[in-house]
Amino acid sequence: MEGEHKPGWRFRLHEIIYESNTFAGKAFDVGLLIAIFTSIIIVMLDSVHSLHIQYGDHFNTLEWVFTILFTIEYILRLVSIQKPSRYIFSPFGIIDLLALAPSWLAIFFPGAHSLLVLRALRLLRIFRIFKLAHFLFEIDFLKRALLNSIRKISIFLLTVLMLTVILGSVMYLVEQRENGFSNIPESIYWAIVTITTVGYGDISPVTPLGKFVASLVMLIGYAIIAVPTGIITHDFALARRKREKELYESCPNCGREGHDVDARFCKYCGSSLFR
Repeated sequence: MEGEHKPGWRFRLHEIIYESNTFAGKAFDVGLLIAIFTSIIIVMLDSVHSLHIQYGDHFNTLEWVFTILFTIEYILRLVSIQKPSRYIFSPFGIIDLLALAPSWLAIFFPGAHSLLVLRALRLLRIFRIFKLAHFLFEIDFLKRALLNSIRKISIFLLTVLMLTVILGSVMYLVEQRENGFSNIPESIYWAIVTITTVGYGDISPVTPLGKFVASLVMLIGYAIIAVPTGIITHDFALARRKREKELYESCPNCGREGHDVDARFCKYCGSSLFR
């Protein structure tokens, strides 16, 4: 049709790399996930000494193949949007960079090679690929709930810290430097392990009074566990009520998601969403 604007190569590349609502986009992302899974498996197998001795060279070759592919993919992500800096400093952009950095740093710092398991973080893209948007909503709710409850949880943790200091000091006096309670810091360590119901058992009371105090600490521990859960659950419910339904379509300019259903322009950079 005369005068109709045809999308350019950058727009088509953006649809393939960033969007998953087309066949090409979903195929690209599924292929990317398979490559990420395979590279992680290679890194784990290479950490097995017997396999490293026998197949170390093959693992290294495959690892560099994946590194080059992921580097090309990262560059294409920058090229396909108008403001690459927006993607670089976005959560997915930071994850992608962290996934690439260890391979190149390993050239100068051999120990950095073990950090290649950071690529597992890139599997977070599976939420977007298979349209499991409700999981992304729940993650956002949890983030907001945690931010809203930081003050209450901080006060709670301070109270628990004071309680463990008191209980540890009491056990230090009750056990009289015996049975592992040789000093107050060791006794506080026991109180923390007990009140959190971890119970390593490396330090335990022997005297009747010490066992009685330990029983009280255990019961307090069970009661304490429910407090932060209730705080976060309450704030989680509040965040859910305030949250509006959003459309997780990626902006072709900055690459960010989370726009309103009826949005025609990006709420972060103002660019058209090409609807």
